[in-house]
Amino acid sequence: MRQKILVTGGGGYIGSHCVVELIEAGYHPVVIDNFSNAVRGEGNVPESLLRIEKFLNTQIEFHELDLLDKPGLEKIFKKHSFYAVMHFAGLKAVGESVEQPLRYYRVNLTGTINLLEVMQSHGVRNLVFSSSATVYGDPQKLPIDEQHPVGGCTNPYGKTKYFIEEMIRDQCTAEKVAIGRRKHLNVFGNDYSTPDGTGVRDYIHVVDLAKGHIAAVKKLKDNCGCKVYNLGTGTGYSVLQMVNAMEKASGRKIAYQTAPRRSGDVASCYADPTLAEKELGWKAEYGLERMCEDLWRWQSQNPTGFSNGTQS
Repeated sequence: MRQKILVTGGGGYIGSHCVVELIEAGYHPVVIDNFSNAVRGEGNVPESLLRIEKFLNTQIEFHELDLLDKPGLEKIFKKHSFYAVMHFAGLKAVGESVEQPLRYYRVNLTGTINLLEVMQSHGVRNLVFSSSATVYGDPQKLPIDEQHPVGGCTNPYGKTKYFIEEMIRDQCTAEKVAIGRRKHLNVFGNDYSTPDGTGVRDYIHVVDLAKGHIAAVKKLKDNCGCKVYNLGTGTGYSVLQMVNAMEKASGRKIAYQTAPRRSGDVASCYADPTLAEKELGWKAEYGLERMCEDLWRWQSQNPTGFSNGTQS
C-alpha cells in the first residue's frame, strides 16, 4: 500500500508540483487548500490538480480546507493514516507582510500550530516544512549554508517562517525526534551593493524544488530528527539578469522601470546546497535559461494562468 502524504497548500504553485513528484515517486498524496493561492476549477477542485489528474491519468483526493479550521483538520486526520505531512500552506508575499503583519502572524502561525497539534494528537511525527531563505535575514556571507545564523529577519513573512522553524525544533526536542498584461515591470531598487545594483536571489526551477522536497520525504525513513537543508542552485542571479534571460526565452523586449526599494528586501541572498547533495542525493539540474524557457512556454499556453482552463 502506498504511503499517504498530506500536502497542505497543494493546489498552489510549489505544492502542486510536489504532488506530481509524489505520485511519480509512488506516494499517495491527499491535498488540502483554501484557494488563497490556487484557481478554483470544475467541481471546486484546484485547476492545477485537475490538470495533474489528466496528465498522469490518476485521481487526487482533495479537500477544501483552511488550516485555521482545526475541527476540519481533525476530520481529515481521522479519515487517513498519514506517513508524513508536507507543509506549504501560508501567506507568502514579503511586501504584503510589511503592510499586513497581523494577518500574516494569524494565518501562518496559528494555522501551523493547529497542524502541529493535530499531527501530535494522531501520532504523525514526519513533517517536511517548506521554509524560506528569508529566515537568514541580511546574509553575513554568501552563499548561505545551514550553519548561517537565523532570526535576523527583515520582514514579517520571514519572521513567520523563522517562528515556525523554531516551533518545529521545540516540538522535535519535546518528543525526542512577459505576457503583455502590464505596461512595464517594476525593478525594486537599483542601488544595492551588487554587480548591477539590483537584488540578487537564488532562482530555482520549480521542478528541481519539488524534487528536493521529495528527497526530504524519502530521508524521513532514516529517523534523522530535525534537519535543515538549503535547496538552491548555489548561484545568485540579479533581477536584471533574470529580465535578460526572460527576454531571450520569450524573444520579446521586456519594458521595466526602476522603483524604490521595497521595505524588508535585502541586497543578495543565495544558498549553499552542498549538504542537500551530500545527505539527500539532490542537486538542482536546471539553470536560469531552462527556467525561463519553461516558464515562458507555460505562460504562452496559459496567458491568464489557470483561469482560462484550456491548456495543460
